[in-house]
Amino acid sequence: MASNWPTVKIGDLLEIKHGFAFKGEHFTNKGEFVLLTPGNFKEEGGIKLKGDKEKFYSGQFPDEYLLDKGDIVVAMTDLTQNAPILGSSALIPQTGKYLHNQRLGKVINLKTDRAVPEFVFYLFNMPMVRGQIKGSATGATVKHTAPSRIYDVSTLLPPLPVQRRVAGILSAYDELIENSQRRIRILEAMARALYREWFVHFRFPGHEHHPRVASPRGEIPQGWEVKTLSAVAEVNRAQINARSAPEELQYIDISSVSPGQIDSITTYAFVDAPGRARRIVQHGDVLWSCVRPNRRAHAQVMHPEPSTIASTGFAVLTATKAPFTFLYFATTTDDFVAYLTNNATGAAYPAVTAATFEKADLLVPPAPLLKNFGGATIPMAEEIHTLQRQIQNLRRTRDLLLPRLLSGQIEVAAIPETAAA
Repeated sequence: MASNWPTVKIGDLLEIKHGFAFKGEHFTNKGEFVLLTPGNFKEEGGIKLKGDKEKFYSGQFPDEYLLDKGDIVVAMTDLTQNAPILGSSALIPQTGKYLHNQRLGKVINLKTDRAVPEFVFYLFNMPMVRGQIKGSATGATVKHTAPSRIYDVSTLLPPLPVQRRVAGILSAYDELIENSQRRIRILEAMARALYREWFVHFRFPGHEHHPRVASPRGEIPQGWEVKTLSAVAEVNRAQINARSAPEELQYIDISSVSPGQIDSITTYAFVDAPGRARRIVQHGDVLWSCVRPNRRAHAQVMHPEPSTIASTGFAVLTATKAPFTFLYFATTTDDFVAYLTNNATGAAYPAVTAATFEKADLLVPPAPLLKNFGGATIPMAEEIHTLQRQIQNLRRTRDLLLPRLLSGQIEVAAIPETAAA
């Protein structure tokens, strides 16, 4: 029972070692070693490697900062006030690939006669522990902490058999989440590969008997046209004002969108919502962050709540004469990202405008081929949406269980082995 569990300090269980100060001139976009920073961390715990948050390192470094599978690292610094990952932990998934940045702490000298590593991973991600770590942090804008402050964080410590059981229950949820995420990646890769095959390499059904003609973009299939985006989509179709606004809205902020997905949606009363909460979105819309387009902060909106509103920092693209999946893939290619990046203005915060999107050239095939593409890819988008909803439900259940299991509010004996299956 939890009443019999001792209260201990984190420092009684382990030590934390700061990482290495890697030199910026050796950061690369590709390479053998992934340099982990707080930007790689998910708020709920674990490592998230995608988009501009993935950095590689090509310089020399001490071997002790190359992490092994099963190592536990803790984020010692928040990214921004809107990205609170301070105290979040991650289990390293692979030996010899990940490097230990100085803004991360590595768990060392773990007293395994008192705590098992998998339990410690979940312990750091427990709201009560995370809250104490955040409370220990300093800094006006970006918070940071130190190992000595983490050592003073208090927690209940269940017996080793209970720790293993708790870790097993929670990891079962994480495995289901990862399986769903893997299926999403496969579906996305399949849909994008089909787009490239048909509309980049021109190997669409019947292409063998389809003549090509000259165009400003080189030879293209006969009947295809180079059009501006505004010919097949609207940009920023509608927005709310004080008179038309709902009492409550679901808000999508720029910081909540990472390449290819909406990470979170925040509910506000309209009177409390940020002033930028104005763009109305609907099913199938494409969100594109206008600021720093090279970061690829874009996502497709699927079945939003009626009162879902996006920041005015987004361009909201609504397909009018093409399937929404065609619009999404056409506006997220490397070439399109390069077009946006080259047309961004502003030194500190390079940005594009709605007009930049409207004037973009797209190669548009005839309507029957567009319809066929939609018929093939919209079901994939729907399945991805279903999997994302399942992931949300699994996370919600896991996050409800996490503090209750770790605090002893729920006895682990009451949770069946297949609880998360």
